[in-house]
Amino acid sequence: MLFVVRFSPEIIIKSRDVRHRNIRVLRRSLRMQSARIHPEIAVRGDWDSLEVAVPDSEASVQEQVIQLLERTPGIALFLLVRKLPLPDLDGVAEHTLTHYATLLPGRRFAVRCKRTGSHPWNSLDVERHVGRHLLQHCPTARVDLDAPEIVVKVEIHHDELFVVERSFKGLGGYPLGTQDDVLSLISGGFDSSVASFLTMRRGLVTHFCCFRLGGRDHELAVKDVALYLWMRYGASHRVKFVTVPFEAVVDELAARLEPGLRGVILKRMMLRAATRVADQLRIPALVTGECVAQVASQTLANLAVIDQVTDKVLLRPLIVTDKQDIIDIARRIGTEEFSRHVPEFCGAVSQKPTTRACPQRIAEQEALFDFSILDAAVQDAQIQMIDRVMESFGAPAPQVRSECAAIQATLIDIRHPQERDTQALPEPLRGLPLLRIPFYELPTRLATLSPAEHYVLYCAKGVMSRLHAAHMQAAGFTRVSVFGAQAQADDEASATPAASASEGP
Repeated sequence: MLFVVRFSPEIIIKSRDVRHRNIRVLRRSLRMQSARIHPEIAVRGDWDSLEVAVPDSEASVQEQVIQLLERTPGIALFLLVRKLPLPDLDGVAEHTLTHYATLLPGRRFAVRCKRTGSHPWNSLDVERHVGRHLLQHCPTARVDLDAPEIVVKVEIHHDELFVVERSFKGLGGYPLGTQDDVLSLISGGFDSSVASFLTMRRGLVTHFCCFRLGGRDHELAVKDVALYLWMRYGASHRVKFVTVPFEAVVDELAARLEPGLRGVILKRMMLRAATRVADQLRIPALVTGECVAQVASQTLANLAVIDQVTDKVLLRPLIVTDKQDIIDIARRIGTEEFSRHVPEFCGAVSQKPTTRACPQRIAEQEALFDFSILDAAVQDAQIQMIDRVMESFGAPAPQVRSECAAIQATLIDIRHPQERDTQALPEPLRGLPLLRIPFYELPTRLATLSPAEHYVLYCAKGVMSRLHAAHMQAAGFTRVSVFGAQAQADDEASATPAASASEGP
């Protein structure tokens, strides 16, 4: 089974050295992540495309490879193909018929051929010859070059024939790690989550900074979103998650400052803190999910006042994006459901907020603020690797189980519904009493569970289940474990160095 990966057009138009560097980073990223799926997957290729060879084994392996390629930045599209030595035109037509014979009856089709190399015929000759052959064997089909229901794709590269069986759309963008690091101010809501995804898609290694405004539950919700984004779109690189305790800052704002200016000043405090964290981590840019006029603090006048407190490059990927478009992206990338469960705290800070803050008035109000509280918040910030965020809950590490048949326990499948629908439960878990509670709903469902019962949490990679097991233990659930062979494998895989431009062919 073979997949052919096509690069983002923006990679193709780069200079030779930059193009090679982008391809090297992408190739190493795919090698590292595909090895976690199956050790015999091979990734090879260079200038024109990459080939991902998958052993003909379980269908779940193919599906996991498809998901990996769909979610890896830098890929424009990829094709499931049959690769054969190049025969004559009759052989090309016969090999094409083998796959398409059952798909064409009663359908409109067109043949498309891409060709590289020197041959005694051109691409149009191939299309006509293959089309005639298909019509002879599928008399109820007909050719429609303008609006075909099925596009029969054939590619010829020098002395090799590729019959395209399926095509898939990729993310586009640049391979993760080909651009600089950024620090995303993530609240867990729609905007900051989508903004983080867009910077990852652009090849920026995106670290996460959470300003904790609502206690442990708020922190868990933000970690859920960040961990999900990293596992789905950025797991080729180790990134950091920073928690800045901001409850005391909010209390100070509420006690001393004018209600209408609190929103703008809170954003200024966040940027001040994020700038200091970014300096510590040597990160040159900050990312926010702000969008012009979406809320009062995001008018151009207020954004100009907010920006004055940082010398970092400030990226706002959503700055002129409609809210519905943001929600549509969140739905497509899988963050919509749990962003809906994250409470909005920033909006509760201001009352009758100003849309045009006066810099002089802001300075007067900030003079009343005790900046030692902000200093303490930055000093107490917790910096963790993204796959270790469960360790901050003060609970012992949950027991990892690879066999569950001998225990009386209830299985909680916390996977995202998209993942749950495409991958069956591992064999050792089948037959256990089952609760399907997506991870973003689990904190609000704890009240319906009995702390005396034994629960086994499951997610595909094991990281999310360990995070929520630690949270359950901190909430008083003493008999919680996680299913476990994959979790241990991920611990080892996470120690693998990130994709690097220095990798050889």
